[in-house]
Amino acid sequence: MKYDKHIFICANQKGEGKVCCGQERGMALVEKFREVLKENSLQGKVRAQRAGCLDECKNGPALVIYPEGTYYGNVTIDRVEEIVKMHVMQNKVVSDLELSLENK
Repeated sequence: MKYDKHIFICANQKGEGKVCCGQERGMALVEKFREVLKENSLQGKVRAQRAGCLDECKNGPALVIYPEGTYYGNVTIDRVEEIVKMHVMQNKVVSDLELSLENK
C-alpha cells in the first residue's frame, strides 16, 4: 500500500439550498489536514485529499480514513489536529466524531 492512511474529505457542492459538506468547508479541512500532516512529518505516509459526496450530508462536513474505513462527521477546523494525533498517529478513534451505523 502506498500510504499508511488515506483521508478523503468531502468537498462536494450539491447546489443552492441543499445541505452538504460544501466546497468551501471541505477544502478548508483538506488544507488544514495537509498543514497538520506536514507539521508532524507525515507527508508521504498519509495523504489527505478532497472527495466527492460521501453520502453523509446531514453529518457534514464528513470524512473517511482508510484503511480502517472510519467515517467522521461534523468535523471542524479546530478538531483536525486531534484527529491526526489520535487516529492517524495513535490508531485511536475520536469517538465523539465517529459516524457509527446507528447515526449514519
